Amino acid sequence: MTSVPISVPGGADRCLVMGVVNVTPDSFSDGGLWFDEKAAIQHGLELVQEGADLVDVGGESTRPGAARVSLEEELARVVPVIRALHAEGVAVSVDTMRAEVAKAAVEAGARLVNDVSGGLADPEMPRVVAATGVPYVVMHWRGHSHDMDSRAVYADVVTEVREELAKRVDLVLAEGVTEQQIVLDPGLGFAKNAEHNWTLLAGIPQLAELGYPLLIGASRKRFLGRLLAGPDGAPRPFSRSDDATLAVTALAAQAGAWCVRVHEVGPNADAVRVAAAWKRAGANT
Repeated sequence: MTSVPISVPGGADRCLVMGVVNVTPDSFSDGGLWFDEKAAIQHGLELVQEGADLVDVGGESTRPGAARVSLEEELARVVPVIRALHAEGVAVSVDTMRAEVAKAAVEAGARLVNDVSGGLADPEMPRVVAATGVPYVVMHWRGHSHDMDSRAVYADVVTEVREELAKRVDLVLAEGVTEQQIVLDPGLGFAKNAEHNWTLLAGIPQLAELGYPLLIGASRKRFLGRLLAGPDGAPRPFSRSDDATLAVTALAAQAGAWCVRVHEVGPNADAVRVAAAWKRAGANT
């Protein structure tokens, strides 16, 4: 497996924790809470205190059905927050599908580009990332939020996601991105139904065979709420799916994930440390 060129304290032998800062009014679980610039910066600092290795700053919601924001609006949302967090020594990633936002974010101090489209939304993205030299999260993606649910059709989801990610890797490598920059994300919830998500989580070892670090983003997603539905069949609210997220984090870390992207950092940071201790003990027996 390739080694991502990003160093964070205490991350050598365990899964990393990426905390989420949504600078948006409409993100699926916490839209509006951190839309104010000062609130977003403070939240990012709090996530680091709780144990986040990386803070992922995004200015455009990718929830199912979400409309896109303008380039100018996205830049105005994320760049000041990234610059301020970087000034405080925080390892920041930027969650964006736009090459211009990625470039501005890296110039402001971002150390990783997290592109949920894997370079499909903006063909310039791979070339921009190649020029910056920062790690690049290539996620499995089949289309924008407004119609992605209609694209959740698979005969064998692990095989198809793996093959489609491999094709994306070949294309971004051809644009100058190096193997050492690449992180893969199976894209839980993006053109996937609940069964697809669970199958992909169980298939982490097969996805890891592609040879790249894996980022897993299950936090508060709909498939967890549906699993935990009440007697009346109503899905559990997003904010009450954190315990289920913890279970996924521990299992994903045990299965070999490089990083988990989560909203509630503290308990998830504990979970990855537990998983690391478990793996170390197993290696010594």
